[in-house]
Amino acid sequence: MKLIRIPVALALVLFVAACVTINVYFPAEAAEKAADRIIQDVYGEVPDVQTDPVEPQTRRPMQQALPVGIALLNLLVTPAHAKADISVNTPAIQQLKASMEKRHRKLEPSYTSGAIGMTQNGELAMRDQKLVPMQERNSLKSLLSKENQDRSALYKEIAKANGHPEWETEIRNTFAKRWVGNAPSGWWYQNKQGAWKQK
Repeated sequence: MKLIRIPVALALVLFVAACVTINVYFPAEAAEKAADRIIQDVYGEVPDVQTDPVEPQTRRPMQQALPVGIALLNLLVTPAHAKADISVNTPAIQQLKASMEKRHRKLEPSYTSGAIGMTQNGELAMRDQKLVPMQERNSLKSLLSKENQDRSALYKEIAKANGHPEWETEIRNTFAKRWVGNAPSGWWYQNKQGAWKQK
């Protein structure tokens, strides 16, 4: 009888060990560093980064687990935590970044004048079209549209490149904060309520 109990106990221990829940947290700090590298390349300079006017984002767990007996196993076994890094070195990401760098030279005067600003969702918007000569407005609107398409594609591509497409919203929120954090004084941005503020 004892000989039967040992293999059964061993099998049970191996089953429990195999069913440990792994909580993969969105790596907010690594995402901010990756965003800063990309944004500073787009801006073409390494500015004096000032305190971010937007509140920091809280980390949210992303659970990946086997469906059988998770509730019971979580009572028996302490969940393990895995830390992830953010990779931004894919050809698609590099191509988007290069396109944004080139476009930034055309957008920079509109940032400086206050005609455009950074939105709370990590995109750009026309803030005051009266600051843009009538004959240049359509051209600027076209640039903004292309920039916003590239930014959305960038956030999606970074999440995908890191094997977590569900992180797209967190990536977007991180970039929204870091675009403002890396911007020079005088540029405009929207706060969480959507009101325009000057940095």
